[in-house]
Amino acid sequence: MESASLNRHQFALQGLSSNGKYSLDKTASALHQLKVGIWMYFILLIFEGGLRKWVLPGLSTPLLLVRDPIALWLVIKAWTMGVLKPNSYLTITVVVIVAGIFTAMIFGHGNLLVALYGARIFLIHFPLVFIVGRVFTHEDVVKMGKAAIWISIPMTVLVALQFYSPQSAWVNRGVGGDMEGAGFNGGALGYYRPPGTFSFTNGNVLFYSFITPFLFYFWVTPKSINRILLLTATVCLFAAIPLSISRSLFFQAVISLFFLAVGTARKPKFMGKLIGAVIVGVIAFIILSQATFFKTILEVFSVRYEGANESEGGLQGVFLGRYLGSVIDVIKPTLPFFGYGLGLGTSVGATILNGKSGLGISEDEWGRLFGELGLFMGGTIIFVRLKLYVKLLSAAYKRLAGGDLLAWMLASFAMPNTPLGQWAQPAGLGFGVLITALMLASLRNAKQVGQNKLLA
Repeated sequence: MESASLNRHQFALQGLSSNGKYSLDKTASALHQLKVGIWMYFILLIFEGGLRKWVLPGLSTPLLLVRDPIALWLVIKAWTMGVLKPNSYLTITVVVIVAGIFTAMIFGHGNLLVALYGARIFLIHFPLVFIVGRVFTHEDVVKMGKAAIWISIPMTVLVALQFYSPQSAWVNRGVGGDMEGAGFNGGALGYYRPPGTFSFTNGNVLFYSFITPFLFYFWVTPKSINRILLLTATVCLFAAIPLSISRSLFFQAVISLFFLAVGTARKPKFMGKLIGAVIVGVIAFIILSQATFFKTILEVFSVRYEGANESEGGLQGVFLGRYLGSVIDVIKPTLPFFGYGLGLGTSVGATILNGKSGLGISEDEWGRLFGELGLFMGGTIIFVRLKLYVKLLSAAYKRLAGGDLLAWMLASFAMPNTPLGQWAQPAGLGFGVLITALMLASLRNAKQVGQNKLLA
């Protein structure tokens, strides 16, 4: 098996080993190590909160950065073996962020630790997009999607236990063993939003949003996954949407469904499988809705949905308020040209500088970037992220003509997370970087390992 795999990747491996630092065998071994590191990053992303809440609560603060050493190692390893190479997206970002460290010290808050904490988002984690994109292939992306789908089954059981248990229960233990609980009191009818294995509820929402495009993809390509697993995980998703008491997860499922509809319209051969999947989904929902526990969940979700829509002015108010409102609040004549300093918009940075937790500038990403870096540098980072997503989206759409739906479906989750995702928060950063990287990797096949023609 190893020999066959080596033969299949031989051309790409020879290209990577041509710099003389690695032989062909060592290059294959190094690529394997990089893949292992990427999988460790993925696993820690999902279970990092569990470590901080249940396993090692006394180390909850340093465990906040548990993925950083892996990300740093991946960057160094990939750079030394020639996997990570300069491109316009990476070069511009590094230049702006390094400049941002100096402007934070000279014109901003003046705290080097806070500036470095903010800089690590783009200097350590963002390069993973291009590392994963060159090391992983379409097949690797499918494997990771299957792994996430398997995890969703016990995750849903945990989320249900958290939903129905009091905040004092062990399953609801907070970060650092906090006995007040990890649930967010933003639900309805006395129920809290469950966090799953994550430190905060947004991680739980992001996880199910992450598996949604994979589930839809497997429904139209069912030969690549076990049918019982697919059906079980789909039921879990239907249950998780109201259990999460989150409109964001509901909206994300709708977005992914829209992408699926566009994809099947582009390639009509998928239409029959899509209709079958919809029928199965309707039947599953009808069966679930007959259960008493599910009726309670739906009632709580309905009350939360209606109440939040009224307070934020409906769907239009939600999007305008969340994605543009904070930007408008930050962009004022008094905003310094270089911003208030890199890292201030993170919870950790705000705690160090202000002595209290919470985001120091804005709860939303564009507002944070403008506030930290100013209009010019912050706008440059936003432009890079937007351009990267548009580039990947265009390539994914072209793949539809050949019947490859994977990258296009992943684009549905990347849409709010690559250009707009709240990367100051650890789970948001992890899922935002990961989905962008997997979208890039899904555009490659086994013979293209180590190549990066799309972003050259």
